[in-house]
Amino acid sequence: MANVTLGGTPVETIGNLPAVGSKAPDFKITGVDLADKTNSDFSGTRLVLNIFPSVDTGTCAQSIRTFNEKASALENTKVLCISKDLPFAMARFCGAEGIENVESYSDYKTGKFGSDYELTFATGPFETLLSRCIVVIDTDGTILHTEQVKEIADEPNYDTALASLS
Repeated sequence: MANVTLGGTPVETIGNLPAVGSKAPDFKITGVDLADKTNSDFSGTRLVLNIFPSVDTGTCAQSIRTFNEKASALENTKVLCISKDLPFAMARFCGAEGIENVESYSDYKTGKFGSDYELTFATGPFETLLSRCIVVIDTDGTILHTEQVKEIADEPNYDTALASLS
């Protein structure tokens, strides 16, 4: 289990992120159009998975804004913003904010994405939600970079994540 904090209070996730250099676990997530997508739908494209508890928190919202700003400069790369929020909440936020360079997805149906990537909270007030993580995946499905943010209120290291693509 990964040990992180929420407002300084220790909480745990169900496991640890997949190792850098390993094959990314398969996933199925739901888009704002309620259509399911799998990792095979993104075959041949590099992925930055921006994973967070809820779009309705300041840090999560800022991570979407920051990646939206940086995503337009990335070649053959898609940024997928993933939470357990309902797709309607993600669509509402992105529409109100003019977010157009990232794609929003939800793990609300089964929670399998969070389980397979071992990043679901096991304890604390956010239990069953996704912890704040970044996973960068190469075109062949190899994990290039991971970060599980140690304090949930903190933003991820955007520069390090994006540098792993070079």
